[in-house]
Amino acid sequence: MDGMTILAETVKKTSETAQAEEAVVPIDLLWDHITSLNLLEALMFVSFGAICIFYGWRVFKMLVVISFALLGLFFGVVAAEKVSGENHRLIGGLVGMGLFGFLSLPLMRWAVCVLGAIAGGIATSAIWYACGLTETYIWAGALVGIVAGGMISFIVFKIAVMLFSSLAGSSLLVVGVLAILYLYPETTEQLQELVFTKKWFLPVMLLVPTAAGVFLQNKFVKSSHEWSV
Repeated sequence: MDGMTILAETVKKTSETAQAEEAVVPIDLLWDHITSLNLLEALMFVSFGAICIFYGWRVFKMLVVISFALLGLFFGVVAAEKVSGENHRLIGGLVGMGLFGFLSLPLMRWAVCVLGAIAGGIATSAIWYACGLTETYIWAGALVGIVAGGMISFIVFKIAVMLFSSLAGSSLLVVGVLAILYLYPETTEQLQELVFTKKWFLPVMLLVPTAAGVFLQNKFVKSSHEWSV
């Protein structure tokens, strides 16, 4: 083996190691969850996602309660693990889920603003990832979106409703569509290549339906005289 071959292999290994250390977005974990869905589950994801994209403005209160209940479940599990280890994770999760879900009802406007800020952070993080910027600093892109989304949510409440419901629907829709495509051998290999080698693919899949949802919901809201927040 000559010196040039050794040098080329060393550079390749160094590059792969640097990319692995830089990787922050858990694409492998997301892909594992997507590919674990069967056809019925994938179709349910697509159906609920479409409902959120088109009619999220009508069911936003239910979406807020569900979203905050899931947040409470996560924080409850984390708190229970820190306080008493893994023995009381279920109890902690149930308590957190019930507490957050209950508090979201009287604090609906604040809850929508929080979800709008989170949606903004996810959107700008997706743009950061699609542009191929350093994943280590993706939190900076997320912070910009959180601040912008939070400010918009406080100023224009309806925009916050449309943004977070469209993003939630888009997430469900994309997961369902990718799961369905993965089930067919003709598209499995090409789909995996797009997901793992083209950084723009997943963000585009997420943000295009989100933008379409915001546009469509805005039209529906203008033509509806009975919707109130």
